[in-house]
Amino acid sequence: MTTSGRLGLQRTVGVLIFGTASAGAGLLWWSVSDTDDKAPESTDGIVLGAWHLLYDNEIPALTTLAAAAGLALLFAAGVALLERRITNRARRSDDAGRLPLSPRHVMAQTRGQFHGEATLTVLVPAHNEGQCIADTLASLFEQSYPPKRVIVVADNCTDDTIAVAVRAGAEVIESRDNVHKKAGALNQALAQVLPGQGENDLVMVMDADTSLDAGFLEAVVRRMSGDRALMAIGGMFYGEDGKGLIGQFQRNEYTRYARDLRRRRGRVFVLTGTATAFRPRALRTIAEERGKMLPGVPGDVYDTLVLTEDNEITLALKTLGGLIVSPAECTVVTEVMPTWRGLWVQRLRWQRGALENLGTYGMRPATFRYWAQQLGIGYGVIALLAYLLMMTLMTLSFDAWVWFPFWLGTGLVFTAERILTVWRGGWRARLLAATLFPELFYALFLDIVYLKGIVDMSVGRTATWQEVVQTPTRRKVAA
Repeated sequence: MTTSGRLGLQRTVGVLIFGTASAGAGLLWWSVSDTDDKAPESTDGIVLGAWHLLYDNEIPALTTLAAAAGLALLFAAGVALLERRITNRARRSDDAGRLPLSPRHVMAQTRGQFHGEATLTVLVPAHNEGQCIADTLASLFEQSYPPKRVIVVADNCTDDTIAVAVRAGAEVIESRDNVHKKAGALNQALAQVLPGQGENDLVMVMDADTSLDAGFLEAVVRRMSGDRALMAIGGMFYGEDGKGLIGQFQRNEYTRYARDLRRRRGRVFVLTGTATAFRPRALRTIAEERGKMLPGVPGDVYDTLVLTEDNEITLALKTLGGLIVSPAECTVVTEVMPTWRGLWVQRLRWQRGALENLGTYGMRPATFRYWAQQLGIGYGVIALLAYLLMMTLMTLSFDAWVWFPFWLGTGLVFTAERILTVWRGGWRARLLAATLFPELFYALFLDIVYLKGIVDMSVGRTATWQEVVQTPTRRKVAA
């Protein structure tokens, strides 16, 4: 993109944000200035013969709708404006002490130097993954751009993981006296691998239950070669086939997340552990800043005290000013949980880990968006619980079901949004989205997990890493 084109895009984004904020402020001002003293007519209904519920069977007042829309627009525009300002300042900074991985600083240091052709070393951390690691390694060796080295990091394995990896043609590094799970095993492997890595010798970390599309590594090398300031590229992940209804719930969720990333042009929230490629400069800088700008043990790349090392290393890179993306051409297929218990364990660890990471990093420019997201999730929990409660109370209050045209129309718009956002997932995804209420109850399940994480943190319960035994499923990479 030319300089003029880039400036034009920036102006367009600025105009959109300013226009959204102006519209929100205008609606909010009009709703406040146009109020009157007339109280809405309400009907007093009896609930279960004991409770009384005030409900209004008419469309909300125009001023009420305007106030709601105005507040939503102002909040959205405010978050977008602050995120854009923080991102631009980080990209333009040349303060090596505060942002050692900022694009401007990295570009200045590497200008006019050729560091050779890009190579790829892939680390696959594995603990008893003998049933699925063969598929993972096959997807690596079948890449259009083959990796220079594929290393399985075997951590306290008691099954045939090592034998399967060797038969598939991979190198093996076994962890020694590791009690820190995946993060500890990766730190041991990186201590051996990083010293021999040059500026263009990329290191990718990939889960042992993941399959890459055939052009994943080629796309990574192309993007990294074309942008010296890019510090990491994460995969855009989709759920594997199978596992029944609970599997489809997760596939719909992942499809919507991938859609959000495409709309953000790859500006990623979290570098997924399914597959992420790093520049050695990024990993070395993180290790150097542990105990200084970053939490953790000095010299460690991954923080061994966290539940979600992928989320933490994302925050670390953003804190140091690193540029990271998840481009649409880098897709992977990952596991979905086969049971509700397994899903509960996984999501509780994710949510608890994300909250603990934010608590460790505190409020700083790199974490602003994440704090806003957590507040949004908290509000969403309250809103969904209130909606389901009011639906239940209304059903119990009326002798016969009453159709309210306004709320029916609102529901149809919401249903259409649910269908369109999973359209790429196929007819099963669209059918599940069209039924609406099953996905609402899936969202309620995730909300309860969120609340459990909040309660556990509030009462000081110690978090533990629980593993879920998986059954292998034939994986098909999404188009």
